[in-house]
Amino acid sequence: MTCISHFHSIRPSFETEQEATLEWLIDAHTQSALTSGMEENEFSQFREKIHDTLWKVCCKPGQIEKRGHVITDFLHRDWDQMEIYQLDEFATGKAISERLKCFEKETDLIFDAFYPENTSSPDDLIHVSCTGYVSPSSAQKLVSKRKWGDRTTVTHAYHMGCFGAFPAVRMGSGFLQNGKSHVDVVHTEICSLHINPHHHAPDQLVSQSLFADGFMKYRLSKNSSEPHFKILALQEEIIEDSSKSMTWSVSDFGFQMSLSREIPVHIRRAIKPYLKRLCEKANVDESAISHFAIHPGGPKILQYAQEMLQLKESQLLHSMNVLKEFGNMSSATIPHVWEKMLQDEHVPNKSLIVSLAFGPGLSISGSIMRKICGC
Repeated sequence: MTCISHFHSIRPSFETEQEATLEWLIDAHTQSALTSGMEENEFSQFREKIHDTLWKVCCKPGQIEKRGHVITDFLHRDWDQMEIYQLDEFATGKAISERLKCFEKETDLIFDAFYPENTSSPDDLIHVSCTGYVSPSSAQKLVSKRKWGDRTTVTHAYHMGCFGAFPAVRMGSGFLQNGKSHVDVVHTEICSLHINPHHHAPDQLVSQSLFADGFMKYRLSKNSSEPHFKILALQEEIIEDSSKSMTWSVSDFGFQMSLSREIPVHIRRAIKPYLKRLCEKANVDESAISHFAIHPGGPKILQYAQEMLQLKESQLLHSMNVLKEFGNMSSATIPHVWEKMLQDEHVPNKSLIVSLAFGPGLSISGSIMRKICGC
């Protein structure tokens, strides 16, 4: 069986309280409209409309306290000094090519921080991201720089959305079965690069109020003497007739997400039969599961999951806390929940934990794991 251990998270350089970020978004949308030709006499009315719509649909400060970001743009309103959101000149922000240059620069730094000089090399390094791509990747450049090329292979698990940790774990488990002993998974998500203040639709405002940057590394191995999770089952399914519910596409001005109002309906319909099949695969009784690590795609996702699975709030505590402390960090979010659960002594040794995440497809992916506090 595969063990997951050695979690190591790195926080982004900057963190901003949610209320301040929401006010920045209101000003950004208004500036974008001005740059696009909005008349001065329409300014106040437009700003008020954006304010009211955002505060109606957004994740409120009580749901998310702060979000991390690697660029300084969200700290000021000097639009001509922005790294990406130079909205006095570009109503949409800078082009995707400029955003990916920033992604490359920041992920190079993150890999260097995760793997300083004299670090031991993994047998395989899986890089997970859905917020930026460049070739050679930061993972490949690190392996070259550290002179690991004769013993470390690099695998990319890209553009899978918020459930990306599970395909990466499946890949790594396959590598372990085929002779490798130590596989590292690294998540680099820089969601803050993909805001488009020129899109004022409510679903765009929801996304812009929710996503944040996050970085995580962990180890997959056949055995571990350290505290770890032992994977009992992995399962991924695509919910029928849901392919248009969630999209994550590359546009000229960043990656753009669309979210349908039907997502909670699809999840509500699929989650209980999915959980039944997952438990059968792990050969465990559903009543024996004590804790849940559900990807906090947003407050409503957690609310619907709690209602459908009849969970106590304490069973979702770690998911709720990660959303509150960090926001939705896309694929890096579930590993942050795992890290908290592994460190929490109130999650007892040998506890059974169900993990669930959702993404484009509409996909539902998850695992059943047993917490092992160490030998």
